[in-house]
Amino acid sequence: MSRITDLFTRKNRRVLNVYCTAGYPQLNSTLEVMKALQDNGADMIELGMPYSDPLADGPVIQASSMKALENGMTIAVLFDQLKSLRSTIQLPVLLMGYMNPVLQYGFERFCAAAAAVGVDGLILPDLPIYEFETEYGPIIRKYGLDFVFLVTPETSSERIAKVDSLSSGFLYAVSSSSTTGKDKDMGGQQAYFEKLQSMQLRNPVLVGFGIKDKTTFETTCRYTNGAIIGTAYIKALDNTKDINAATSTFLKPILG
Repeated sequence: MSRITDLFTRKNRRVLNVYCTAGYPQLNSTLEVMKALQDNGADMIELGMPYSDPLADGPVIQASSMKALENGMTIAVLFDQLKSLRSTIQLPVLLMGYMNPVLQYGFERFCAAAAAVGVDGLILPDLPIYEFETEYGPIIRKYGLDFVFLVTPETSSERIAKVDSLSSGFLYAVSSSSTTGKDKDMGGQQAYFEKLQSMQLRNPVLVGFGIKDKTTFETTCRYTNGAIIGTAYIKALDNTKDINAATSTFLKPILG
């Protein structure tokens, strides 16, 4: 059983997955940020791999990616930082990024390195279904990694069922068809959440994009297994001198 599956077995509802950017705010902040998230109540960590053209990301996460790249973050540097991951981090960890830098690194080499350091799964939003089924999915499974597909309010029921059959770990429900960080009316997405709920999907569902506080977190948790917070947490780290204190201040009101 993967760490992600084990998490949802133990805690089926109100799961909080928090996104952070590798190499932000400082190049060597990666594990410090992850430890702060673990110590302050996060259930899962989505670790973003910086990329110069992150299509799904809003301006805040884009800026954090650019800062991380300026700091010197690369996939090779990241795997070097994660060599000691499992000596301190027990939470499930997913790598989120885009295909271009992964392919430049070498796809199978990337999956092997991720598995070797203890990463649990991947989120690659621009990996198409066909290529996943015919080429990349078998490699991902070979190294025991979960793979999470995304769905949106515009995704057809047929496609939702298809990606649910291909996903493992959980299904990422984008709250609306826009980039991360935009203000969303989670209450206005009730029909979408209820549709997902009614489909009796085999994977747990986590909602992302626009989750930023206790209200948005609890609204999504009424209909799904939990939520993913990214932009709001990246903002909380901006200009902080104390990562653990900033993380505690951010998470406590959401989880309290």
